[in-house]
Amino acid sequence: MVDGVLLESGDGRRHLEQARQVIAAHKPLFIDKPLASTLADAREIARLAGEAGVPWFTSSSLRYADLSSVKSPDNSGVSVWGPGPLEEHHQLSLSWYGIHAIEMLYTIMGTGCATVTQASSRDSDVVVGVWKDGRIGVARLSRPYSDYGVVAFRGRNVVVEHPVKVDYAALDAKIGEFFKTGIPPVPNLETLEIFAFLDAAQRSKDSGGKPADLQ
Repeated sequence: MVDGVLLESGDGRRHLEQARQVIAAHKPLFIDKPLASTLADAREIARLAGEAGVPWFTSSSLRYADLSSVKSPDNSGVSVWGPGPLEEHHQLSLSWYGIHAIEMLYTIMGTGCATVTQASSRDSDVVVGVWKDGRIGVARLSRPYSDYGVVAFRGRNVVVEHPVKVDYAALDAKIGEFFKTGIPPVPNLETLEIFAFLDAAQRSKDSGGKPADLQ
């Protein structure tokens, strides 16, 4: 009698096994952040859902904040910032909370990142992505917390959106629409690239800040 499932457990390490049960029941599935704790788990969720023909998506509420002022095909680059508290048991450190700022970055920049470099200290992480077309996207994650903001670069001009306000109602509306149509509002391939971005950032961090290609 269930039309769709919202997987809202907070521990991304459990999401693959939980999603496996929902997919076996052939129910449309929304997975709250973090989608998973590893890139391999994220890809396995996508594989299982694809083979079963089960629609799924995941999204940060920041994707549906009002970012109209900073979205433009004329952007040469974008910098975003947000909170970045860590959870030690998640393999990809940015998947726990940094995912919000990273997804905001992707909402503005789109897909196509090639390499990622991460620098880290006790209080913050700075992640630099170089897109295949030469644009650069930067995310700064601060601890213990911060607000959200964006700077979009357009030649010699900049556009600032600050503070960016979280819009849970807009995300809820997208989830409701998804359960009716079965069409993910965020393409699954984009979600998987975001997780490949997080994975590359982790590999860069683990190597002491060397650039890492998306895999």
